[in-house]
Amino acid sequence: MSFSLILTHPGGSHKDEFLACCLLIAKHGVPLVRREPTDEDLANPATAVVDVGGEHAPERGNFDHHQFPKDHPPICALSLVLQDLGVYEDARAFCDWLEPAEWFDTRGPMETARWLGIERDKLFKLNSPIDTTMLRRFALVSELNPGEPMWEVMRWIGSDLLDYLKNLRERLDFIASVGEFWEIESPAGPFQVLFMPRTEPMPDEPSAGLGRYIDAHPNGKAVVGLVYPDRRGKGFGLSRHNDHPRLDFTRIQDCEDVHFAHARGFVAKTSATDPKRLQALMGQSWE
Repeated sequence: MSFSLILTHPGGSHKDEFLACCLLIAKHGVPLVRREPTDEDLANPATAVVDVGGEHAPERGNFDHHQFPKDHPPICALSLVLQDLGVYEDARAFCDWLEPAEWFDTRGPMETARWLGIERDKLFKLNSPIDTTMLRRFALVSELNPGEPMWEVMRWIGSDLLDYLKNLRERLDFIASVGEFWEIESPAGPFQVLFMPRTEPMPDEPSAGLGRYIDAHPNGKAVVGLVYPDRRGKGFGLSRHNDHPRLDFTRIQDCEDVHFAHARGFVAKTSATDPKRLQALMGQSWE
């Protein structure tokens, strides 16, 4: 569906409709207005009506959640737009901030704090002046057009979010196609690491997405370390996964083929490329 206009409610603004509008601006590149919708707006499939209007009808471009019953699972206008763009499941998996945002918008700060298991005042300790200023400035406008500073910033935000989801999904699929789980034997007992071979072309950041891939994998909880190509050299990087305390790379800092081991032991770099040698270095680091 192609939109020629984005419409959302006037007055105070919240993160859910702001981000929903950012996504739609990035996708469609059209003007935005902030006013109450008319029946004609709701019936017009060329107008995206966001967080207002009393109906969720994506076939007509209407994305409101306020009519859902109070016991409906937490879902907001942003959720509905992400669903329509076909990236909601990835967003829930890869954007740790999304589910709390859904709770906050639909349940309020008290229930959200209880759900998170924290005190209410701790929620507001996480507020940023960036959030406050963007939402306040958005609330002050009645119309935004391409080329205007706020519209362009919203386009950046929406584009970056969509690019992040697309690129991370592609990255995870790539890791699944070439990555290997190694079971390494050592004097201190066996353990598992994820190994990424050197490929051509090599990703700009070879370690990107590895943690996400491991956490989503059925056997991920057993993985304690990572072995991946060093982007600055021909060897490999060795690191802990989730800062596992039993991997300490200072134990291999005197090896001839290890040219860097962090003093705190969480990462090392080696010129070694043979899998058996890499496994031996990981085994020597395990305690």
